Amino acid sequence: MQKEDFLRIALDKRREKHAFRQLRTPGQLVDFCSNDYLGLARNERIQEEALQICRQLPQVHGSGGSRLLAGNYELVEAAEKLIAGFHEASAGLLFNSGYDANLGLFACVPQKGDVVIYDQFIHASIRDGIRLSAAQSFSFLHNDLHDLEKKLANADGRIFVAVESVYSMDGDLAPLVEISALCNRHGAFLIVDEAHATGVVGEKGEGLVQLLGLQGRCFARVHTFGKAVGCHGAVVLGSPVLRDYLINFCRPFIYTTALPPQAVAVLLAAYDVFPDLDAERKHLQRLIQLFASRLGGRSETPIQLVMAPGNAHARGLAQHLQEKGMDVRAILHPTVPKGQERLRVVLHSFNSVEEVENLAAAVLAYS
Repeated sequence: MQKEDFLRIALDKRREKHAFRQLRTPGQLVDFCSNDYLGLARNERIQEEALQICRQLPQVHGSGGSRLLAGNYELVEAAEKLIAGFHEASAGLLFNSGYDANLGLFACVPQKGDVVIYDQFIHASIRDGIRLSAAQSFSFLHNDLHDLEKKLANADGRIFVAVESVYSMDGDLAPLVEISALCNRHGAFLIVDEAHATGVVGEKGEGLVQLLGLQGRCFARVHTFGKAVGCHGAVVLGSPVLRDYLINFCRPFIYTTALPPQAVAVLLAAYDVFPDLDAERKHLQRLIQLFASRLGGRSETPIQLVMAPGNAHARGLAQHLQEKGMDVRAILHPTVPKGQERLRVVLHSFNSVEEVENLAAAVLAYS
């Protein structure tokens, strides 16, 4: 047997199931797949503001090491304070990505004897962090308050509850008011991943937690910047004690080269811009309502679904739309359960009414 035959066998099985993944560039298609909800990844004002910040910095192109070595600097600490203030948190700690933030938080905070109860649709980064911890873990049925309460009642010791405010595959919202009340009743620590809410949910894009006034009920919140904020990185928000704990025990923070000043400059510029994009958020809501009227979408967020059960069916529909000039991607099993394959359509503030109408017409024509 050749040395890499075991890899080829696994890949061949993926191909047989129509689940083989490949990298490709988007080309000149209409964007209905990126998480750049507000178009900030291409925003000229952010670019100009970031350049202005960079011109005032020392001429360096990297951070030089981890934050505990040479990689800490005034700009990154200023960014943490500004972002924590915007999100009404006592403290924040920047990470290189949302994946790193979730992995590190869940790997190091829950201890042996603790219990993590998480929504069954929680992101892979949180699942991976839980696996690295010494805590027990149990899932509860998606957004099912009865099942969550049952799991809470049966748990012993210190309990953490992990949810997303907006779920990345279905675009639905967590019932955070009720979940927060259950956590309060059972003395559980609530952790909310706001990745897909940041920038688009709330009057200023502050997220679902603040929209509902629950920031004081959360043990930790994670806001990531690679989606509506249009740049890179993430922040874990919580108490100063949590921040110090992560600095001392969180391996993805301790052993990672810090974000370079240029990346932090873009982040600061983005936080100066996106809170004022009221017109863009209103246009997004109009597109969401239009999509719902044409294709029956139920999500209140830019993430919309077109169900296409079966990997082959989902791939075929996605290819049909791409041939019509629209960049829509299929979400296949095993990423989603078998029979729940779908197209994940993402609406943006830069999409037009005509583009959404054309998308709906092309989907209906294929069906």
